[in-house]
Amino acid sequence: MSLTVSPELLEKAEQGPVEDADFIACVRESLPYAWNVVSDVAARARSAEAGFETNETPPPGEAERGQLLRLVGSDAMRAAVERHFGMRLAFQNCHRLAMFTPAAEEAHGRFVSPRAQLLNQSPELVDC
Repeated sequence: MSLTVSPELLEKAEQGPVEDADFIACVRESLPYAWNVVSDVAARARSAEAGFETNETPPPGEAERGQLLRLVGSDAMRAAVERHFGMRLAFQNCHRLAMFTPAAEEAHGRFVSPRAQLLNQSPELVDC
């Protein structure tokens, strides 16, 4: 299961649309490692001259890696995170996550290119 949903939030969802703030709180509480990584990268991206930052630190274990994969693998979570931070999120492998300010469109294009994906490969990442 990707998220731990409280009965109250589940009831809200059953009644209709859910506010982003409620969904973000659920993501933050359910995926604390992933949330901390995204928050840290977003904070660094805001002050980065290039308008983006990346996380290149492998997760300490499989549970944490799973949190990152669940966050970036869900369109709803990715979109909510992007709206929350006002940035674009990109992901290349089991831990290389990046956040881009709106002005860093060119850098984002390079990061998500096939060339960048290929150059980011190494034997130790084949089974991550």
